[in-house]
Amino acid sequence: MSAAARRPAGVTLIAVLAWIEGALNIVAGVLLLVFQHEPTVRSAWSSSASLITSAILSILFGVVVVLIAGGLLRGSGGARIIVTIVQLLAIAADAFTAWAFPGQFAWAAISALISLIIIILLWTGRASDFFRSH
Repeated sequence: MSAAARRPAGVTLIAVLAWIEGALNIVAGVLLLVFQHEPTVRSAWSSSASLITSAILSILFGVVVVLIAGGLLRGSGGARIIVTIVQLLAIAADAFTAWAFPGQFAWAAISALISLIIIILLWTGRASDFFRSH
């Protein structure tokens, strides 16, 4: 039985950034719930139900992202597949945005490039060794 491969810095970077994103989503959802009666918060929403729904979805999304980030740190192949699929969908959405809204081409191209870098970092030889060994 071989020793577990060391986690590459690229995988760690992606996981840490995902964890931060998830934590921020959780905090944002909680803050929406706590301050839902504030006039400045309330004025941005069409109804109280939509505000509460958005807050709950933000919290749930954050929890899922934190769990996936933890999976990446542990070397979960399932987490790597989920992140890859999401990034491929993001690239497809960026391609559509660039086609449908030519004025957004530069932003869509940058976003697609970031998604491509994430995929590459998750599937390099060292990353594959890491995920294979866990």
